[in-house]
Order: sequence, then structure tokens, then C-alpha cells
Amino acid sequence: MREIVLDTETTGLRPSDGHRVIEIAAIEIIDFLPTGKTYQQYINPERDVPETSFKVHGLSYDFLKDKPLFDKIANEFIEFIGDATIIAHNVDFDLGFLNYELNMCGRESIKNNKIDTVSIAREKFPGQSVSLDALCRRFSIDNKQREKHSATLDTELLARVYIELMDAREPSLNLDTQKKTEIAESKFDIAKLKDRSLPIRLTDEEKIKHKNFIKTLGEKAIWKKINI
Repeated sequence: MREIVLDTETTGLRPSDGHRVIEIAAIEIIDFLPTGKTYQQYINPERDVPETSFKVHGLSYDFLKDKPLFDKIANEFIEFIGDATIIAHNVDFDLGFLNYELNMCGRESIKNNKIDTVSIAREKFPGQSVSLDALCRRFSIDNKQREKHSATLDTELLARVYIELMDAREPSLNLDTQKKTEIAESKFDIAKLKDRSLPIRLTDEEKIKHKNFIKTLGEKAIWKKINI
């Protein structure tokens, strides 16, 4: 399964107000593993960068003015994403801008399947902050370098967040039903789980929900032998 984690930086919030894309960054992942293939490009927006936007990402028009126009990089960008599913934090924002740029060049909009990590996080952690920084803290992902928004850094962080959100940190652990049964019936060293020094990620509310869920399991459930 090929997916592309993507982020953009722009001169503003709405292409309808004349704002443009100034940076694109993307990372290829296959079966929840980064392949090492990436795409990154700064773009000349052919307009000024408002001070409010500059404070967010630190990209000035003086820095961008000698960079290629979007039309010049459109083909290589489209070739990189191919037909992969697009993953982004507020995906409609990024694709809205990219489709605007593509249409301006006389090209078709991106019609790939899309996944919004904001929506996944809101469903998984209702009522809690789902900003990229908040999710990095929740999953103990180091984001100290993120002093300003950067499409390049943000895609790297988001790829790790996405893998955590999908509970796919160990995608190679693909056991069939028979193997799962064998593991469940084998001896399990509970002490190894109790002694692990892992950071606690559960809120008090989540702990309560977890205990209530455990009550619904059978008497032989492994969780009932673990004191959490």
C-alpha cells in the first residue's frame, strides 16, 4: 500500500484571496514504512508574502523570488505522488491549494484518495488538542526543531504521527488467525510488561474507559493478569 504524507506552506489561508503555494514537501511510505523517497520544492509565488504568514514559516519573497514557478515543477510533483493515497494534517487545505495551482496551469485536480490525520485524531482523542505539536507530545515524538512551520520537517513529524495513529508502528507483525491462537495459549511472561519503563500516554478518562473495557473480556483474558 503506497501512501504519500504531504504538507504545504502558503502565502495565506485561501487561494480565492490570491494566495499561493510557496513550499511542497512529501514523503513516500509503503505499508506504513517510510521508503526514503521524498519530494521537496520551494516555489516562487509571484506575489508578496504577508508578514503574518512570514511569522509562521519564515519564508520571505526575497528568498523565494529566484525559485521556480509552480508550472515548472507541476509535472515532477504529479509524477512523484502518482496514484498514491494522500495523507495530510487538514488534507482539504493542502489539496485545495494544490488543485488551485494545478488548475491555474491548465492541469486537472488531484483525484487521489485522501486521509485527514486531523479527523483521525479527533475521533481517537475527542475534546483534546489535535495540533501536530500536541500529537507529537502525546506520542513522545521529538519536535524541538519545529520553531516555525516547515513543510519538510512537518511531513517527517506527520509521517511518524500517522503511523502511531494507525497503531502501525510494527507493520511486519502480520500474524494469521492460527498463529494468534497459538500465542494466546502459550505461556506469557507478565513480568516483562510490568517492568517496562514506558511513558504513560493515557489520560485519566482513557484509563477509566480501558478498565471498563477489560471488564467485558473473558476471565482468561491476558489483560486481567496485568495490573495497570
